[in-house]
Amino acid sequence: MRKGTFYHFFPSKADLVVAAYEAHWQEVKPSYDAIFSAAVSPLERLAQWCGLIYEKQAGLFKQYGHVCGCPFSNVGGELSTRDEKLRRKSAEMIECGLSYVERAIGDAMRAKLIPKRNVREAAEAVGACVLGQILHAKILNEPEMLRDLDRLVMQQLGVAPLPKRSAPSPSKSKSVRSPRKPRIVAT
Repeated sequence: MRKGTFYHFFPSKADLVVAAYEAHWQEVKPSYDAIFSAAVSPLERLAQWCGLIYEKQAGLFKQYGHVCGCPFSNVGGELSTRDEKLRRKSAEMIECGLSYVERAIGDAMRAKLIPKRNVREAAEAVGACVLGQILHAKILNEPEMLRDLDRLVMQQLGVAPLPKRSAPSPSKSKSVRSPRKPRIVAT
């Protein structure tokens, strides 16, 4: 594409990223709407969300040979200090996903499934835990680190993990490498 053509459609490269963010959110939003349906128990919503993250990252790993991570936090983490528009849009997109998590946690607290605390703080802690684990899996290039993401989320919320519904099929487990012990220990 010629430079003039690009700038005809997008005033800046940041505007292209913003458009890509919005298109990506429109693509994943139906999955979030289904997973976080009020008809599903709150803790099951969170567990299904974790399963979606694992399946998506494992699928991308199979396709590209590496853990891709979260597009919103990838770009936001890299460019937020250089471009305020991208920082704001990254934060907005992460907030879109976090709002689903916050509603599920609030519903779980009202149903007395998890200990009561500040709902927003709990959602932010869960979001940070999940993004941190995704980043860790990306750095080690190990999608299997996300297989038990639901266990980490439930631990963050102070409850026992939900029982697994069924073991993954052998064809799925071959699509990713088996987990290695981390070589780096966080302090």
